[in-house]
Order: sequence, then structure tokens, then C-alpha cells
Amino acid sequence: MDGAHVAAKRQGTRWAVTLTLSASVLASCSIPGAADRETSPARTASGPATPSGDTAAQSTPDETLGELPTVPATDSVAALARQLNRAAATTRRRDATATDVRRAAEFEQLAVRALAGASAAYRRGVTSRLDPDTALVVRSMVKAARSLASMAPSRPRRQVQLPRWRIVAPPPATELLGYYREAQRRTGVSWTFLAAIHLVETRMGRIRGVSTAGAQGPMQFLPSTWDRYGAGGDVTDPRDAILAAARLLKAKGAPGDMADALWHYNQSKKYVRAVSEYAGTMQRSSSAYRSYWNWRVFYRHARGTYVLPVGYPKTRPVPLPRS
Repeated sequence: MDGAHVAAKRQGTRWAVTLTLSASVLASCSIPGAADRETSPARTASGPATPSGDTAAQSTPDETLGELPTVPATDSVAALARQLNRAAATTRRRDATATDVRRAAEFEQLAVRALAGASAAYRRGVTSRLDPDTALVVRSMVKAARSLASMAPSRPRRQVQLPRWRIVAPPPATELLGYYREAQRRTGVSWTFLAAIHLVETRMGRIRGVSTAGAQGPMQFLPSTWDRYGAGGDVTDPRDAILAAARLLKAKGAPGDMADALWHYNQSKKYVRAVSEYAGTMQRSSSAYRSYWNWRVFYRHARGTYVLPVGYPKTRPVPLPRS
């Protein structure tokens, strides 16, 4: 059953690549489960959409929402560095409101997207101007995005239909953290790796759908693998799925050899590298998890990149400005 899991996960790699690339670098790739009919997107969006699908008013890179940046200032390494420092400071503040943390995280996601697709010289110019702690986290986020981008086909098929997914609100961040930590206590697998897998696979449970390989649930298990590690639970239940992922990783060598265990979860060194980078940011920064929990679902389409908001497909997707 493990061999079948690995083989099918390789087919299903497009699912994880699509989600995370869409959320970061947005390289083109094939997407499983395309819809039979296309959902009509919202007509315009001049800034990042909120989880409810509302859009920010049109703004220039230097305009802010409550002093927070909304659009990456990609024409200036110094300005983008200042924006990232401001967003990171907000996510680190214990007294920051949930709204400010969400806005800061949404900006951070857009900035990582821009950096992942930029030249090495541009990336160095920005990260060299960041606060030391912020620079460490941003470099890892960009490395993860670029690793996942390199998993995409060199000549990807252009998507002419939007995916047959449902986008739902994830469980509360504190609830998920409790499940990750419970799994760590039971198996010894660091909660940060479980959170990183959850982020890559379904954006921490936002995406509801089945991959082309038949993988299901928030941690994307094949039925045969779930039979072995699911302990009789519900593959769609976040707690059951997180505990099962920890059991699988432990059976494959975690926590002693996390790289090999992750390779058995998805047989790609680039996937292993990306998950490890995301996990590392959460180990180094207590605010990284707060940011990732707020990251949204982006989707690369033939007509551009769309935010798939909570409520999709009933709530229409919102196009992002072309960078």
C-alpha cells in the first residue's frame, strides 16, 4: 500500500504544486479536477482580495490600510524591503488585531510571489535591506516557493477552466495548532512539519476536493494509505488527518530522518526541500505560523491569476493585478 501511495502521490504532485505555486510564485502547471463549466470571475480587482472575496480599493504601492502595505512596490528594492519589514513587524506584535495580522500576511504572500519570480540580484537587493529576523524567514519562504515552482512541467498546459474545488474557511489557528502539537506528543514528529504539509497540500484545509490520483482530505491521503494510518478515523476531519500524517511520517523514519520520511509522503526532493523550508520558518519565528494560516488560495488561469475566496465557487474568483 505504501508503494501505491508513493506512486499516486507522484501523480498528485500537481495538486500540491498548483496550490503552493499559486500562493507564491504562480508558475504554470496542470491542475487536477478542472470544472466542467467555468465559474465566472469577478470583473476586476485592483488589490488583494480579502477571504470573503471583497477587494481593496485601487491603490499605489505606497498606499496602506492602517499603515500596512497592500501592493508590493516591485519597482524599488528599498521600498519593498520597507514594506516587508512593516508587515513582518505587524505579524510579530502580540497586540496586533486579527485584521491587521491578516492584511500583513496577505501582503507578505504577494511579496513572496513577486520575489520568487524575480532575478537573484533583485532578491538579494531586497533581502539585504530586511531586518535580520525578517530576512531569514523571507529567504526561506522564497526558497520554498522556488522549489515548488521547479516541480512544475517545463511546458505546462494553460488552464482554461477554473478548478472544481470548494474553498472553505480553515479551522481556527489555535485549534489546528492543538492538533499539530497533539500529533507531536504522540509520535515525536515536530508540529512544524505537519503544519507545513498542511499548508502545501490544501492551504491548511481551505481547499475541499479530490486530486487526480484520488487523494482526499486536508492532508491528501489515498484510500489505501488511509486504511493503514487513519486508525479508523475520518479522512476529511482535520484532527484525524493530521494524526494520520504523523503516523505515516513516524513509520517512515521521523523524527530521526525527516527528509526520508517526507520523501515517502511525496517522492520529490523539491517537495521535501519546500516543506522543510516552511517548517524551518515556523521553528525560527513564532509569527510565521500566524502568517501561513492567513495565506489565501491563488490560481493561475489562462486569463491571469485569481484569488479563490472562501465560498468559491458560489463566491466568484477575483483577478489579481498583473505584476
